[in-house]
Amino acid sequence: MKTLTSLLGAAALLFSTAATQAQTYQQVWADEFTTGIGPSWTFETGGGGWGNNEKQYYQAANATVVNGELQITARKQAMGGMPYTSARMITKGKKEFTYGRMEARIKLPLGQGLWPAFWMLGSNISTVSWPRCGEIDIMEQVNADSRTYGTVHWDNNGHAEYGGNTPTAPNVYHVYAIEWEPAAIRWYVDGVKFHEINISNGTGGTEEFQKPFFLLLNLAVAGNWPGQTVDESKLPATMFVDYVRVYQKTTSPTPTPTALTLQAEAANVNNGMVVENCTDTGGGQNMGYIDAGDYLVFNNVNFATSGTYLLEYRVASGAAGGTISSDLNAGSTQLGTTAVPGTGGWQNWTTVSRTVTVAAGSYNFGVFAQTGGYNLNWVRITKQGTARTALATTKEVASTNEGLTLYPNPVTDRLTLATAPEFVGSEVQILSVEGRQVWRGTYRGETVDVSALKPGLYTLILQTTVGQKQASRFSKQ
Repeated sequence: MKTLTSLLGAAALLFSTAATQAQTYQQVWADEFTTGIGPSWTFETGGGGWGNNEKQYYQAANATVVNGELQITARKQAMGGMPYTSARMITKGKKEFTYGRMEARIKLPLGQGLWPAFWMLGSNISTVSWPRCGEIDIMEQVNADSRTYGTVHWDNNGHAEYGGNTPTAPNVYHVYAIEWEPAAIRWYVDGVKFHEINISNGTGGTEEFQKPFFLLLNLAVAGNWPGQTVDESKLPATMFVDYVRVYQKTTSPTPTPTALTLQAEAANVNNGMVVENCTDTGGGQNMGYIDAGDYLVFNNVNFATSGTYLLEYRVASGAAGGTISSDLNAGSTQLGTTAVPGTGGWQNWTTVSRTVTVAAGSYNFGVFAQTGGYNLNWVRITKQGTARTALATTKEVASTNEGLTLYPNPVTDRLTLATAPEFVGSEVQILSVEGRQVWRGTYRGETVDVSALKPGLYTLILQTTVGQKQASRFSKQ
């Protein structure tokens, strides 16, 4: 099942009782491939092996956008003296970055001779060549092995490299990411770290990783690593890319709320649950068809202070209910199990809760179905020791559409948003009824052009940089 497009991105979600100075990841660039391939990419063209004895000829014709997804396809097609064609895209000279979180949501093909990659090269490659320019492989996969590889290459009086890998479920979407800082580069799949290298003070000749790099996406065929045997029965083979995003850290005063509501359909990682329309207060969507072992992950939830927190789950069950639990960092810290009662209907909603103690820190926050038999709308986390009436000051509107009006509704071309002034400058996202992001931008007080959307039901979500949200549904004619 496809994981849901993140509404939270990689930015830290903060809890505190006062304003703080905080470093948080803010998105600085993205290509969502909503209506096409953005202008930040250049296609590389040609064959010649690309330094690895590869067998494909790269051309722009092998990359296209279908239903809001980039598709890079390798084909058995003779071109330029090579037996196969594919595509390779780069942001060199257009979008180059030093440090940050780089991530992409991708589904990869499997097959002998296939070599998909999401990676980076030093922007000075034209003057110093490889490997002195440095290379950061965010994700590589070879042949029929679904293992994900993360590697760096550099020059240390000769080619040096350092890599790690992790098993990855095949034929599904995963979010592949690195967090690159002056002291280290860390690799993640679906928010779980699997590899890290120390680059502080240029240790081991790694000075190159303190300079700008550009991004690459490609699907190679054959080569030194996968070998020269190609299973042509797997061709054409396609690498599906939902989005590519880059975040960088900024330091700014961050007024932080006393409570945070995590919408279930907005999880960074979804394993097994199904998004569906919701009739709870505020409408929107919920997660249903929950079975034992299903789970959600919200990345980088930062508990600014150690102490007691109230966890609340908004649930409904047309059966006898079940049990739900939460954890931190892929289960390394368990936050206990909560019983979900039968509520007499799959859209008859109630709230269950438990109190937990959490040490200050940033975590991947997981929600796990110990047993199934219920729907989940949201999870709310509240720092205890703060009066419950304080929730009214947090503008915690993620679970309601109070204060957000969309008109005309139904809409044909331009949608007007009527909301509070503090939501001007917020991120705005539009999700299809299946939960797929179909549009993303910044709300600056003007109307939103939805003329390119197909007729149907959509959800619009506004989110400020401090985690305040509003959501409302509209119909596109």
